[in-house]
Amino acid sequence: MRKMILALAVVLLAAPAWAAVTISVTKISDTKVAINYNATTESQLVRAFALDVTVTDGNIVDIGDYTRGDNKKNYGIFPGNFSLYITVNGTTGMVDSWDDPNYTPVAPADDPGALGGIGTAGATLEMGSLYDTNAPAKTGVLCTVTVSAGTTKLCVNGNAIRGNIVMEDAAEVVPVQACIDLVVIDPDCFPSTFTTYADWVTYKKPNCWCQPPKGSGYQCDGDGDGLTEGALKYRVFSKDLGVMVSQWKKAIALVTNPCADFDHKAEGALKYRVFSKDLGILVAKWKKKDVDLPGNCGALTRPE
Repeated sequence: MRKMILALAVVLLAAPAWAAVTISVTKISDTKVAINYNATTESQLVRAFALDVTVTDGNIVDIGDYTRGDNKKNYGIFPGNFSLYITVNGTTGMVDSWDDPNYTPVAPADDPGALGGIGTAGATLEMGSLYDTNAPAKTGVLCTVTVSAGTTKLCVNGNAIRGNIVMEDAAEVVPVQACIDLVVIDPDCFPSTFTTYADWVTYKKPNCWCQPPKGSGYQCDGDGDGLTEGALKYRVFSKDLGVMVSQWKKAIALVTNPCADFDHKAEGALKYRVFSKDLGILVAKWKKKDVDLPGNCGALTRPE
């Protein structure tokens, strides 16, 4: 490998024009996709990819299944992270190891024009090639992207600052846009396997019954307002009592604040949704802090 690997790879990621290369996204699971490229109609090879991956209603959890290094029929040169994590042997002019786990195609978030990266709704990928004889294939998988549950859409666009897709002829650059709709296993934040799911739907799916980030996770323990109170940060206190009192002895059709229905059940012949058992929960958890409560209301670990 040539000593000027970093400088050359950076140059490969900056140029303008047009060529016939397609980027596609295929679903592996409800939260994982593969980013594919196809340049089989081109007479020349792709030298580098600069892509922005963005998601809707979720975050990027991981970028994986890529290969590192040069002369391996791949796109394993990552300019944004090369100088940070890869060392070129001063004697041989070769890289001794590509194995640093921080050496990934995800561009640092503080680089010009880069997105936020892992844990955010967007990541910029830089993937280049630098080969003598083992040229990359004209079609293949660049990497996989794992997203958080609840993500509804993933899109791949070219990063124009870095050149979109750069061909062997650096005058030819390919703009990119590819999207896929992701089918979420359970779009609801309250488990459909719970016996109380139908009541949650009748209440028009209140977020307060759910786990974070939709709910606090403490509603079934008496947290009617979803907040802590006072300097001591009580999770169950006076405002929660106020929420319960406002719904006292109401049937489900009359409840205006379902966050007061702590036990998620009706009581008695008149089927009051907020009554003695809800009061019992509030009293038992009165002045409790987060550390004193399980915080798993709406979680599959707490069946109803």
